[in-house]
This record gives sequence, C-alpha cells and structure tokens, in this order.
Amino acid sequence: MPRSNILSGSALCLVMLTPVALAPLALGLSSTVVLAAPAMVQTASTPQTPMPYDARRGVFSFAAGLERSLPAVVQVTTLGTSAGPTSGETEPAAMQGGSGVVIDAAEGIVVTNNHVIKGGSKFTIDLTDGRLFDATLIGADTATDLAVLRIEPIDGQRLNLSQVEIADSDTLRTGDLAFAVGYPLGLDQTLTMGVISGLGRSGLGDAVEDYIQTDAAVNSGNSGGPLLDSRGRLIGINTSILSGGSNMFGMGGGNDGIAFAVPTRIMRFVVDQLRSTGEVKRGRIGAITGSLNAERARALGLRIVRGAIVEDVAPGSPAEAAGLRPNDVITRIQNRPVANAGSVQATVGIAAPGTRLEVAYLRDGREQTASLAVEAPTTAGVVVGATAVQAFGAQFRDLTPDDEKAFSGQTTGVLVVAVEGGSPAAQRALQAGDVVTAAGGQGTANLANLAAALSGAQSLPSLSVRRGEETLEIAEGSGPVETAAPDAVMIEVPAQP
Repeated sequence: MPRSNILSGSALCLVMLTPVALAPLALGLSSTVVLAAPAMVQTASTPQTPMPYDARRGVFSFAAGLERSLPAVVQVTTLGTSAGPTSGETEPAAMQGGSGVVIDAAEGIVVTNNHVIKGGSKFTIDLTDGRLFDATLIGADTATDLAVLRIEPIDGQRLNLSQVEIADSDTLRTGDLAFAVGYPLGLDQTLTMGVISGLGRSGLGDAVEDYIQTDAAVNSGNSGGPLLDSRGRLIGINTSILSGGSNMFGMGGGNDGIAFAVPTRIMRFVVDQLRSTGEVKRGRIGAITGSLNAERARALGLRIVRGAIVEDVAPGSPAEAAGLRPNDVITRIQNRPVANAGSVQATVGIAAPGTRLEVAYLRDGREQTASLAVEAPTTAGVVVGATAVQAFGAQFRDLTPDDEKAFSGQTTGVLVVAVEGGSPAAQRALQAGDVVTAAGGQGTANLANLAAALSGAQSLPSLSVRRGEETLEIAEGSGPVETAAPDAVMIEVPAQP
C-alpha cells in the first residue's frame, strides 16, 4: 500500500498555492514552494504538469479516466450446495465470491478468477447501479486462474452494460501508476492506488506465470477484479497476494503491498479460447524445463541464477529438432527475459501451433540461439525413456546416491525432476523435488516400477508422495495439496460470500 506523503513547511507564513505552485509538491520534487509572480499566475490557464488537474474543483485527480471504467467492475457471488450433511435445504447457498470486470458489454462477458467460481453451481452478478443478474459459466482455466462468465438478460431485455477498455500489458513499465478495483472485505466497490512494482514475475507456483506485481492494496474480495492504468484501461486481472505475516486475529492473508495480476497479454488468449471452445489448448515444444537456482548454477559453472534449465527433450519434438539438449539454460524467449520455467511456459502456452519462437540459451557457458515451431498438444500421456519418464507434464528419474543427503537418507522412490506449468501434473499439485513412493497402489521403488504403474494410464493415478518430512496422499482427480512456506505464503486472494 502506498504510504501517504506528509509535506511539512514553515508555519510562519500562509501562502495561496496555485496549481502551478502545487505541481512540484504533487510530483514529489521538493518540499520548497517557489512562488510565481502575480502576473505569471494570472496568465497560467493550465498547470504545467503531467498530473491530471480538475480546474473546476482545483484538485489533482484521476477520476475522469477511471470513472468510465468503474461501472464495468462487478461483484461475483458463487452459490453451491454443501458436500456435507444438510438440513434438507436443496437451494444453492453462497459459498464464496469476489470481483470481475465486463470486457464485452454486448455479449455480457465477465472475466474473473477460477478460484472465485470453483465448485459453484450457480453464479450471480451485482452491478454498481444496483441490478442483479444470473450468470452462466463459459469456461475456466486452472493454469492461469481465469474464468469467463456470461451475464444472462432478464426476459430478453437489453443488458445496458458498460465495458472496460483493454490496454496492451506489454507496454507497461515499472513505476507506472496502477489502480485495483473490487469489493474487498465486504465493502462496496473500492479503488486503491499504487505502482507497477515489477513485471514478468514467476516462480510462485506451477501455473502459467507472467504476473504483474503491484503495491496497490489487494485484499479478500478483490479476486478477479481489474488492475487499471491511470487512464482507466484494463492491464491485468488481480489474482493473488504474497503475505508474510498474520493479522491481529492471528490469521494470514492480509495486504502486505505485494499483489499479482494476470496481464492482458495472457488474459486475451485464455478468454478467446474459452469463448470459442470452452477450454484452453496450449501449444508445446517438447521440452520439460525446471527453474535455475544457485545450486544448479554452481554445478553447471554458471554465474547467473535466472533462467530455465532444460531437464529433458522429447524425441521428435520441436525442441529436439531445434537442437536443445538437457542442461541447456534458456535465458530469453521471443526477446523476453526468462526468470525461470514459468516464463517459458507463459510464452509457449499462449502461442498458436505453427508459431515460431526464437530462443536464446547457454550451453557450456556460451550463448546460442535457436528457432523452433510450437506444435499442437499431444494426447500421449506417458513417454518412457532409458533414464527418465515423462508423464502428464512431469518428468521422473531414479534417486541416486547423491540424493541421499538431500532427501533425508531416502534411497528408494522416484524423484519428480520438473513439472510443466498448466499440465495435469501441475493441476494435481505435484512439485519438483517430490519423491513418489507409490502410484496407483503399486510401490515405486525405482523408475521401472513407475513406468509399469503408468503403462496404459489415461490420467495420472493416485500417488503417495514424500515432500520434505511429510507424506502426502494425492488421490486420482484430486485438487492441489495446500502447502505453506513458514515465512511467506503465496495465496489466492480469498473472498467473503
């Protein structure tokens, strides 16, 4: 949350601050007011400052640009029936809620978060003018945490909605002003202001990640609401926050000034696919990548810790045709810097099949380039190699003697080397570093056991996983396993029903 600047000055004299005199203060250039000559003040019709100025009220304000977009920001309520014991009531009750934004007024199309609508059977939309509508779910995408709803007109009447203008998120710069709009903590529509704190944020999970980071206050209920620029244009969908502490009630998840939004570059791709087919089909290049870290960098003799390391390359894939090999470190893709594996998937995952991608990578410390074509997703779930198995977006290998210390002396099991963002394995919350000890009820002491357990499987079976000191059971078709780091927790921004 941006801190309020307290401007102090001499209390010995009172001066009338004109818009010209106020400009340096508003821009934070100096706390010293330079008074212009009266003649100069009279002839100045507009302030010489980039800050928008409302001459009628005599205040600096962004209201003119933002007010056009505020009617497009809606409140989303998700209703459903409890899975537990009931009192006989069958009508859906409010489960959770959040915010959303209208991007197509004619068709009543609303974008929100997947975690806002997850598990619901009915959805309602509240508008700023007090109207309430039912909405139909068009589709949702777990990997980007986006969902698309359609507002249903009442008795065939016109909806008369407002829609937001969409800006190109690739034009953003760190330091740009940003405004988050939504319905936080049970309040009515609320606007908060901050700046773009960073771009291309990833490594926060196994999703398709290329987040905008902002310090605009985002809290419970802001999920799915828009992040706007200073002209009121949509630049992202607020999705999650990074929270490192707890509130006065001992609960985490409060605003610490670090929030993340899905950029419109990714939102457009996902929304277009959901509207046309009801699902998102991502391209692939046949390379499973992991995030470069300090330990791997030292092992490879590199002096960088940003990049995506190629863990394996599928036979006959575009990555193999382009000459990529295991241990290559991808540093740029489509001239965009690669922070880690999520950066690669964020680009590959929104490229149509046939698109050529330019890749820069390091091999033996020397930079090389390659051009590869994105191919349509394959239906083959399991590829068995001599030293690794690729299955449903994850790569597995045998534990080695060198792994014994890292995994508390465990020498049997199969190590998860990498998980592709947005894949079935990622959606099941499998993580790199997990040790699989059983699959489909069969013990997996080694890679051969795992290959046998996965043979002919159409989906990832139930898994027994060792993660650190914990043993986790991931049932077939189960959702993510909730985990939390002790010092900082990346969470979806929850919403009160």
